[in-house]
Amino acid sequence: MIPQRYAPQTYALMRIVFALIFLNYGLQKFGIFGGIDGKGGAAPFLSWPFGMAGLIEVVTGVLMLIGLLTKPAAFIASGEMAVAYFWIHQFHGMAIGQPMGLTPVQNGGQAAVLFCLAFLYVATHGAGIWSVDEMRSGAGAKS
Repeated sequence: MIPQRYAPQTYALMRIVFALIFLNYGLQKFGIFGGIDGKGGAAPFLSWPFGMAGLIEVVTGVLMLIGLLTKPAAFIASGEMAVAYFWIHQFHGMAIGQPMGLTPVQNGGQAAVLFCLAFLYVATHGAGIWSVDEMRSGAGAKS
């Protein structure tokens, strides 16, 4: 069991790792890390939904990674993931006559649900330690 005194470090680690993985999803939509098709393909910039999602994921991913404007960035990222889950994983299959299932395990929406809830948690708690927000508040000077 990890002692409670390490809670700030484990929270910061959670924020950083989730943000880094989220950033990777965004960069993938711009053709990096195999792209959206596994062959380096990129979504057209600002296209709906993947170009817009990529932009949101890159910007909010970087902000949460460094811990700058963390609460609004996490709130926006959480909302994007809620939209992604319901629009793409839940309803898209139904709209094209190929329902993918009701649960995240059935419809491939596990990552969207986990990101949504993790970022909602970050939006309520802020960046924590190891962040620009902490340094800007003056708390970093006291540590």
